[in-house]
Amino acid sequence: MKRRAFLAAASLLPLFVSPEALAAKKKNTEKNTSKKSSAKSSSKKSSKKSSSSRKETSSSRPQAQPHTTAENSVLDSAHPGSSATRLPPVKAPEPPALWRTFEVSTTVQLQSSRGRQRLWLPLPLNQDTLYQRNLGHTWQGNFELGSLRRLPDGDLEAFYCEWKEGVTPRLELVTTVTTADRHFDVSRRTLPPEREDILRRNLHASRLLPNDGEAYKLAQRIIGRILDPVAQARAIFDWVVENTEYDPGLPGCGSGDVRRQIEQHRFGGRSADINGLFVSLCRAIGIPARRVFGRRIEQSRIASGLGIQGDATHAAHCRAEFYVPGYSWIPVDPSDVRRTIAMEGLDLRDSKLTAMRKILFGVWEMNWMAYNVAEDLTLPNGPAVPFFTLPRLERPEGALDGLDPGSFSYNIRSRQQLG
Repeated sequence: MKRRAFLAAASLLPLFVSPEALAAKKKNTEKNTSKKSSAKSSSKKSSKKSSSSRKETSSSRPQAQPHTTAENSVLDSAHPGSSATRLPPVKAPEPPALWRTFEVSTTVQLQSSRGRQRLWLPLPLNQDTLYQRNLGHTWQGNFELGSLRRLPDGDLEAFYCEWKEGVTPRLELVTTVTTADRHFDVSRRTLPPEREDILRRNLHASRLLPNDGEAYKLAQRIIGRILDPVAQARAIFDWVVENTEYDPGLPGCGSGDVRRQIEQHRFGGRSADINGLFVSLCRAIGIPARRVFGRRIEQSRIASGLGIQGDATHAAHCRAEFYVPGYSWIPVDPSDVRRTIAMEGLDLRDSKLTAMRKILFGVWEMNWMAYNVAEDLTLPNGPAVPFFTLPRLERPEGALDGLDPGSFSYNIRSRQQLG
């Protein structure tokens, strides 16, 4: 790596390392240095006596095998296809030390209608993870019926409410979540493994994500003779970064239609399109992968274009992750690399971009709130939708979502709770 690229990476990586970890590392380094200096003097006294015996026996001893460390990792030293057998000793996942709590407020105002109106709002993940925890919801408004609903597709949770005819609907929903930056550590294995039914689901094709035909051929060309699954995913990540275009003019997360991208050989769009392409190519070669839909809720420490500008109303964002046995789900975001290129006018050789490519393969900066992993879902009494990140309104005139101009007014604001 060039010196300037290394310096750029070094300037960004401390954002995701706690001060406590840095202090502990410094202390251990000083302790090891003192041990080495004391042992050095004693070893000199015995070196002359043992040198002759070492000469006699060294030719008959087998050579020691290199020790696998974080620097000499699976990607560097594993035999082809054997990453699962050469992983370091199992270490249970440790909860992050630093969490940030956010209050996210969604306000919706509708026009009166000739019939009943029904509204669906996406809610954060209902299961706690090592990077996000849901602390609860409160709501108020003039609706006739309002409740939390659990849907089977992608373990999706939503808020549902109804208004009767002639009412001018209004609603305010406040959600509290706490998040922690998410890291992938190549030197650590985590337990337990994922359920088989979830892995199978994330290998299958969907209406918008193919896993055979041209998608399979393209993925095979990208990985070539690479057999290690982490290295395969890295090759796909790099190819997606280098061969897609980010289009800031598209609404929301984009259409998410990867099948059309591959058929037309025109790759890109917004986050659901670019990260969806990564997911599709991983599935094509047998690596479980999925899109995770959510919303940015805070400014970014990596790049200004990767955080909210003002409020969070138009900050819907899709990320991706892939699964490797022993490592569990590994976070990635090639779309944000392309977004930075588009927003800041960078090229792929820029030192800042080189650092971002290293960070965004394995890190999620949690200025973002995850909603769900649902694909091709059907809301009760409603039409099928490819994914669910925006308010969804059903009324006699037809179904509308937050991208329909003039359909309804909604606003999403987030605020970090301090102390």
